[in-house]
Amino acid sequence: MIPGSFNYHSPSSLDEAIKLLEDLGDDAKILAGGHSLIPMMKLRLAEPDHLVDINGLSDLDYIREEVGVLCIGAMARESALENSELIAEKYPILKDTSEVIADPLVRNLATVGGNIAHGDPANDHPATMVALDAEVVASGPSGLLGSGRRTIAIDDFFQGPLMTALTDNEILTEIRIPSPNGKFGAAYKKMERKVGDYAIAGSAAALNFDGDTCSKAGIALTNVGPTPVRCSDAQDVLVGTSVSQEDADEAGKLAAAASQPVGDHRGSEEYKRAVVKVLTSRAIMKAKERAEGGS
Repeated sequence: MIPGSFNYHSPSSLDEAIKLLEDLGDDAKILAGGHSLIPMMKLRLAEPDHLVDINGLSDLDYIREEVGVLCIGAMARESALENSELIAEKYPILKDTSEVIADPLVRNLATVGGNIAHGDPANDHPATMVALDAEVVASGPSGLLGSGRRTIAIDDFFQGPLMTALTDNEILTEIRIPSPNGKFGAAYKKMERKVGDYAIAGSAAALNFDGDTCSKAGIALTNVGPTPVRCSDAQDVLVGTSVSQEDADEAGKLAAAASQPVGDHRGSEEYKRAVVKVLTSRAIMKAKERAEGGS
């Protein structure tokens, strides 16, 4: 199908983009990579009167470390995560995630910020960011009460299917991830029907160790709930253990119990829970391997 008619805007600065959103209200949508929005427009599931294209905002395209934090600009492309030496060396879970999103042609244009801001529980980065305890930076109009810039904890960001904490006049401008401190490993595992498809299920695991003992764990799931699912019980069962295969399998069971899948053409609820159990166990053991210096 062909999208409905719309007005196109190409701001040259973030302030200009925010002003457009403020003036146009909920009749406007942000266009970044466009790989979520444009298909919805073709199917007439989204019919914005205005598109605000932020591809010209090159100052939002970066991947860099600051003091204790990895900062990813909203316009950083998926292919940049794939090819970044910094990501491969210190944050390989992000490389895991970007590599299983769609195909190389899509990843050349698709943005990390768009993947998160769209709020689709079937997207891959949300679960990874939950497991990593990320924060989202949103920029909006300045006012009497502040600068217009606020930081949102990742657990508060996703509020329902295609629903986030962003207001109509805010733009996601940065994702902030705590830098690894000490013995740490993380991994993302996804099962799909074919390369580039949405996940039947996916599982992200992040582990911190004090010596040989797990001191903190983050586990989150893709496409088995209305939002990315944080598995608190599965996290807790790992803390204080050496994270043996038996520990990982128990966490997998608890993650499956925490999942909220809906049966569809990708599988039944029972099947998806079985997938969650296996993927979570595998992600945990891969995270442990990386914490111990494995690839």
